[in-house]
Amino acid sequence: MKRQKAKRQTRSKKAAPQAAKSEDVSRRNVLGLVRNWGLVAALVGGGGWYLVDEVTATISEQDLSKIGNGIPTVVQIHDPQCSRCIALQKETRKALKGFGGDELQYVVANIRTEKGRALASANGVGHVTLLLFDGKGVRRQVLQGPGHRDYLEMVFRKHVEQSRKVSG
Repeated sequence: MKRQKAKRQTRSKKAAPQAAKSEDVSRRNVLGLVRNWGLVAALVGGGGWYLVDEVTATISEQDLSKIGNGIPTVVQIHDPQCSRCIALQKETRKALKGFGGDELQYVVANIRTEKGRALASANGVGHVTLLLFDGKGVRRQVLQGPGHRDYLEMVFRKHVEQSRKVSG
């Protein structure tokens, strides 16, 4: 009998540390899961914020009523399925980074919409084109084809200066 009690005692002593280890492991697992889900939530939240910002900017860019609101405007005649149009849009956005929103604004006329087609037709141009309007909505210049951001920035600076002279 003494041997059976001794065996039971040794078994229960051995079992206790194993239970503690499994409890520690589960705490680690829970903390690891919390950390991982926190990272996922942060990434999803950041990605969501970025997407909302992009959608808002895209909607704002397609507001053709901005032309002639007192701020010189660059209007891109754009086909979203055209790779040259997309390249021009990227270069134009990069060139516009040096300008404030009250100095020069950017608008996209999507030729797949009725308003975009009407604007392109009224100005006698096709896609892959930039139209530069002064603050009063008078077209001052037409740039056709893709252009590099440095060239575009130089043209935009001259356009803003000329628009100031005309309005001032």
